[in-house]
Amino acid sequence: MLRGLVLDYAGVLTDPDAADLLAAVDALRQRGIRTAVLSNADGGAGRGGLARHFDAFVFSGEVGIAKPDPRVFRLTAARLGLPVTGCVMVDDSRANIDGATAAGMVGVHHTTVADTLAELSALFPA
Repeated sequence: MLRGLVLDYAGVLTDPDAADLLAAVDALRQRGIRTAVLSNADGGAGRGGLARHFDAFVFSGEVGIAKPDPRVFRLTAARLGLPVTGCVMVDDSRANIDGATAAGMVGVHHTTVADTLAELSALFPA
């Protein structure tokens, strides 16, 4: 059962239509879905304004492991208190999605907010 949603920062949460994505994140959190940001940033970037939307933040610069290394996806799931197989990773990089699926997550390759929202609706039905 999918109980976690992990989003990349740059390329996903920086999308011009990211407000619609954040609204979906908030709706999923209200349903008990745990949420995280996983970024290859050095650390902290974007955390402030996003803190109310996410349960955990994992920055490669802080943990010493970068996407697409499967270990960073397992670490993120652990920080959410979930098995890696219970999480969905949304990223605009195909290589990072490949790393997430190698770790056991479900991968969603972000190209547009509309397409990502459609995928999330299918993965987390109401």
